[in-house]
Amino acid sequence: MDCASDSCLPSSAGEANRPGPAAPFKVVLINPYELGRQPFALAEPSAWLKQSGFDVQCIDLSLQKLAPELLAGAQLAALYVGMHTATRIAVEAIPRIREMAPHAHLCVYGLYAPMNQTLLRGLGVQTILGGEFEPGLMSLAQRLRAGETCDVQIEPVVNLARIAFITPDRSGLPHLQRYAHLILPDGGKKMVGFSEASRGCKHLCRHCPVVPVYQGKFRVVPVEVVLADIAQQVQAGAAHISFGDPDFFNGPGHAMKVVAAMHARFPHLSFDATIKIQHLIEHAGLLPRLRAAGCLFVTAAVESVDDKVLEYLAKNHTRADFERGLRLCHEAGIFLAPTFVPFTPWTTLEGYLELLRTLLRLRLMEAVPPIQLCIRLLVPEGSYLLQLPGFREMIAAFDAKLLGYPWRHADPRVDALQQAVQACAAQGDQQGCSRSDIFGQIWQLAHDALGIAAPQLAATDSGEPVARLSEPWYCCAEPTEQQLQSF
Repeated sequence: MDCASDSCLPSSAGEANRPGPAAPFKVVLINPYELGRQPFALAEPSAWLKQSGFDVQCIDLSLQKLAPELLAGAQLAALYVGMHTATRIAVEAIPRIREMAPHAHLCVYGLYAPMNQTLLRGLGVQTILGGEFEPGLMSLAQRLRAGETCDVQIEPVVNLARIAFITPDRSGLPHLQRYAHLILPDGGKKMVGFSEASRGCKHLCRHCPVVPVYQGKFRVVPVEVVLADIAQQVQAGAAHISFGDPDFFNGPGHAMKVVAAMHARFPHLSFDATIKIQHLIEHAGLLPRLRAAGCLFVTAAVESVDDKVLEYLAKNHTRADFERGLRLCHEAGIFLAPTFVPFTPWTTLEGYLELLRTLLRLRLMEAVPPIQLCIRLLVPEGSYLLQLPGFREMIAAFDAKLLGYPWRHADPRVDALQQAVQACAAQGDQQGCSRSDIFGQIWQLAHDALGIAAPQLAATDSGEPVARLSEPWYCCAEPTEQQLQSF
């Protein structure tokens, strides 16, 4: 008998000499920044990949450091860039990721990936995915696992086909308690969950980064998937849900089904959502139902109180509409949190001061984070602003570092005011100043820019405290040095 054969060895020894199962293929999903919220766009693809047997590691750079042990063995590293700030942070992080995981295939996905693909590919990114990115990410991972080199991307850069959403897997993300929380008017706090009921937008606002990718289309997440996602976050301690849809009322019927199902199952859960001024007016009859279901506040991208600027931006509302939407929300018992892009090539010093006067008159000083008062119009690649007659003459060549087309105002005083307001807002935030105090400083800066005396503000001008999230930054704001270096 030939005892050199495995058949002659004890079974345990034979097993020991056989090759074991291959190690799971490791995918690392990285979130640079998501407004202080636990990212749906990591949890959803994580569920897809785990369901197909991939080993998934999630890293949230807003809360975690890049570390070699987290990237060790990664065969695919994918960064999610859903907004400008996230993309700026991703650009800074990519060289370190390549250094820590030199053999990993590098992918960037999300809204800002297609718009910046030339820059990203120049940094060594091999795959770019936008729109409904999960099928492309799955295809890429499967091809890599099968041994393909994937040097040439075959997945569509932008995919707008309907996909089969499944319950997001949030198990690999930091706990909800580490993310932004809700601050109530009485000073109380709630743990916040984050979900999405839809993606994309059916509107074509010229300055919106959603438009170049989705081009007027939006996709809904099934009610049962949204509810399952909310349920797991409630189990983790969430007492409030922030919906991340670009516009919750793109599909009002779907939105109200989500709200009704959520309230029926979790009657004590509160929530907030983003809704266009146009939709607040068109669907005013739904606002009392939103409030009855637990809606505390609605965020609306008002952008300007100058009707000419609103026309340039194709917002489909006027200043009067903004004030009407505000009244409708107030009558329904819902706070309206307006957001603005106060500095554009069409802004005047008088127009900026009129914005401040309007907020003062409407008693919205407490409802508007100071960062909102210094936002400068961002013009990314593919922006519909580029289709506006004469607009290209107002901007410079694309600047990859800024991820957009820079512009200077025809009146240097406007640019100087923007920089002063931005510094004031940042310093006030770092020092923990109240919104009213920072508003007062900006009020003074605006009057100084015009060379006129600033009327004294009374304590009663600030308006009532409002429910708000503790993360005051904004997707189109310039990232701070701390954010750029935090990872």
